Amino acid sequence: MSDPQSPPPPGADRANPFSQVPIEITISVGRAHPTVRDMLQLKKDSVLTLDRRVEDPVELYIGDRLIARGELTESGDDANPTLAVRLTEVVDARDVL
Repeated sequence: MSDPQSPPPPGADRANPFSQVPIEITISVGRAHPTVRDMLQLKKDSVLTLDRRVEDPVELYIGDRLIARGELTESGDDANPTLAVRLTEVVDARDVL
Protein backbone atom coordinates (compact mmCIF):
# COMPACT_ATOMS: atom_id res chain seq x y z
CA MET A 1 0.00 0.00 0.00
CA SER A 2 1.16 3.50 -0.63
CA ASP A 3 1.86 6.12 2.01
CA PRO A 4 -1.28 8.28 2.38
CA GLN A 5 0.94 11.38 2.60
CA SER A 6 2.87 10.62 -0.60
CA PRO A 7 1.96 12.33 -3.86
CA PRO A 8 -0.25 10.41 -6.30
CA PRO A 9 1.56 8.22 -8.81
CA PRO A 10 2.07 9.57 -12.33
CA GLY A 11 -1.10 9.26 -14.36
CA ALA A 12 -3.37 9.12 -11.30
CA ASP A 13 -6.87 10.40 -11.96
CA ARG A 14 -6.63 13.85 -10.37
CA ALA A 15 -10.09 14.78 -11.66
CA ASN A 16 -11.72 12.12 -9.47
CA PRO A 17 -11.68 13.26 -5.82
CA PHE A 18 -12.32 9.67 -4.65
CA SER A 19 -9.10 8.35 -6.18
CA GLN A 20 -7.11 9.43 -3.10
CA VAL A 21 -9.50 8.07 -0.46
CA PRO A 22 -7.70 5.42 1.60
CA ILE A 23 -9.30 1.99 1.93
CA GLU A 24 -8.62 -1.00 4.16
CA ILE A 25 -7.79 -4.37 2.63
CA THR A 26 -8.16 -7.53 4.70
CA ILE A 27 -5.93 -10.51 3.92
CA SER A 28 -7.44 -13.92 4.72
CA VAL A 29 -4.90 -16.68 5.29
CA GLY A 30 -7.42 -19.32 6.34
CA ARG A 31 -10.23 -20.29 8.66
CA ALA A 32 -10.48 -22.41 11.78
CA HIS A 33 -13.56 -24.20 13.09
CA PRO A 34 -12.90 -24.94 16.76
CA THR A 35 -15.59 -25.78 19.28
CA VAL A 36 -16.39 -23.43 22.14
CA ARG A 37 -14.65 -25.94 24.43
CA ASP A 38 -11.49 -25.68 22.29
CA MET A 39 -11.64 -21.87 22.45
CA LEU A 40 -12.03 -21.88 26.23
CA GLN A 41 -8.88 -24.01 26.53
CA LEU A 42 -6.69 -21.67 24.47
CA LYS A 43 -3.75 -20.14 26.27
CA LYS A 44 -0.41 -18.59 25.37
CA ASP A 45 1.49 -20.75 22.85
CA SER A 46 -1.65 -22.70 21.86
CA VAL A 47 -1.82 -23.54 18.15
CA LEU A 48 -5.00 -22.99 16.17
CA THR A 49 -4.89 -25.07 12.99
CA LEU A 50 -6.25 -23.40 9.85
CA ASP A 51 -7.88 -25.04 6.85
CA ARG A 52 -5.03 -24.10 4.50
CA ARG A 53 -1.41 -24.95 3.95
CA VAL A 54 1.43 -22.42 4.11
CA GLU A 55 1.86 -22.47 0.31
CA ASP A 56 -1.87 -21.99 -0.44
CA PRO A 57 -2.97 -18.62 -1.84
CA VAL A 58 -4.33 -15.92 0.45
CA GLU A 59 -7.41 -13.85 -0.39
CA LEU A 60 -7.66 -10.06 -0.36
CA TYR A 61 -10.96 -8.40 0.54
CA ILE A 62 -12.39 -4.90 0.65
CA GLY A 63 -15.24 -5.30 3.10
CA ASP A 64 -16.76 -8.66 2.18
CA ARG A 65 -15.80 -8.44 -1.51
CA LEU A 66 -12.99 -10.62 -2.84
CA ILE A 67 -10.68 -8.40 -4.93
CA ALA A 68 -7.58 -10.54 -5.47
CA ARG A 69 -5.56 -13.61 -4.52
CA GLY A 70 -1.87 -13.82 -3.84
CA GLU A 71 0.98 -15.48 -2.00
CA LEU A 72 2.63 -14.40 1.22
CA THR A 73 6.17 -13.13 0.89
CA GLU A 74 8.68 -10.99 2.76
CA SER A 75 9.41 -7.41 1.87
CA GLY A 76 11.92 -4.89 3.16
CA ASP A 77 15.53 -5.60 4.04
CA ASP A 78 17.13 -8.35 6.13
CA ALA A 79 17.33 -6.09 9.19
CA ASN A 80 13.66 -5.12 9.00
CA PRO A 81 11.62 -7.70 7.05
CA THR A 82 7.89 -7.16 6.72
CA LEU A 83 5.11 -9.42 5.55
CA ALA A 84 3.73 -8.71 2.08
CA VAL A 85 1.44 -10.25 -0.55
CA ARG A 86 2.47 -10.87 -4.18
CA LEU A 87 -0.71 -10.75 -6.27
CA THR A 88 -1.32 -13.75 -8.50
CA GLU A 89 -4.90 -12.98 -9.54
CA VAL A 90 -6.94 -9.77 -9.57
CA VAL A 91 -10.73 -9.77 -9.80
CA ASP A 92 -12.17 -7.64 -12.62
CA ALA A 93 -13.15 -4.27 -11.10
CA ARG A 94 -16.55 -4.50 -12.77
CA ASP A 95 -17.25 -7.63 -10.71
CA VAL A 96 -16.31 -5.84 -7.46
CA LEU A 97 -18.39 -2.68 -7.84
